Amino acid sequence: MPSGDHAYLVSRYEDVRAVLGDARCSRAATVLPEAPKLTAVPFDAGGLFTMDPPEHTRLRSLVSRAFTPRRVAELRPRVEELCDGLLDRLPADGGVVDLMSAFAFPLPVTVICELLGVPFADRERFRAWSDAIVSLTAHTPAEMRANRLELVGYLRELLAEKRRAPREDLLSALVQVHDGSDALSEHELVTMALTLLVAGYETTGSVLGNAVFTLLRHPGGLGLVPDDDGALGALVEELLRINPIGDGGPLRVTTAPVEVAGTRIPAGSAVIGAICSANRDETVFPDPAVFRPDRSDAAHLAFGHGPHFCLGAPLARAELRIALSALARRFPSLRLAVPAGEIRMHAGLLVNRLEELPVVCG
Repeated sequence: MPSGDHAYLVSRYEDVRAVLGDARCSRAATVLPEAPKLTAVPFDAGGLFTMDPPEHTRLRSLVSRAFTPRRVAELRPRVEELCDGLLDRLPADGGVVDLMSAFAFPLPVTVICELLGVPFADRERFRAWSDAIVSLTAHTPAEMRANRLELVGYLRELLAEKRRAPREDLLSALVQVHDGSDALSEHELVTMALTLLVAGYETTGSVLGNAVFTLLRHPGGLGLVPDDDGALGALVEELLRINPIGDGGPLRVTTAPVEVAGTRIPAGSAVIGAICSANRDETVFPDPAVFRPDRSDAAHLAFGHGPHFCLGAPLARAELRIALSALARRFPSLRLAVPAGEIRMHAGLLVNRLEELPVVCG
């Protein structure tokens, strides 16, 4: 791994699913001093990414209501409005634009800022901080630590402001939970804010850009985006399956010996469930490397499995559906402005993010 430590990589669908749901494959153990590390600067203890049930369940329950399908449905008109506003700014006369910076990232950034109560004007600041937090090898350990400290300091100031002048947003509600009971410590409050902010737009923005790139590389382009809700849902799930959010799953460390696919993994070992590989397992998905917009095979693992199944999955799915529909409706002939082979992934990050996606909007 980037830290120099070794890990077991699990690649088949059923084995990855088993690892993700096995309580012996622990997230909390990844932050123990003696545990193998993914990077030189691991995630902090006390957050959703580094807890196991029942502590993880307690923390997750404090924010889960903000991401239920019902709450996401209530947010839909606002997400549609934000989509339309961003598309209004794109050139309608055949101009070239980088869709990543003009659409794919501004949309989820705005949505999560409004949901949490983070000033949108500060988006460029926490975007730079976020890059270092999701870094594998793109930043030095010193840069990763410095950026994390800056973001933590920013969030502490923001939470203090929420305490002085609470509003109708999720961070204000979490401050009230912290101040009103012992359900949330100060460290957990700050770590929760950091986790929701970074995860709330990094993954969705990256997947949205990759999804559009996938569509534009296939005959039909955005014409593949259907009007029918059911068909649109199938398309989004296939785009999630074929475009992994990251190259592997979040790191886990075994708290007891575990046998996977006939291999005995000792206690204290790092284990990575390779979701990108699981989602292309030919025993589960026929023609796994082929993008099939109408695929209705077994459920993919893009959002994980088990207790750590992605909290924001309903919001991410809704944003992808709304964004792709709006983009296809407004710019049905959208096309790549450069050969597909010139498009590059940003190297050295936990997420698979395009550096740029230059398109012709006419």
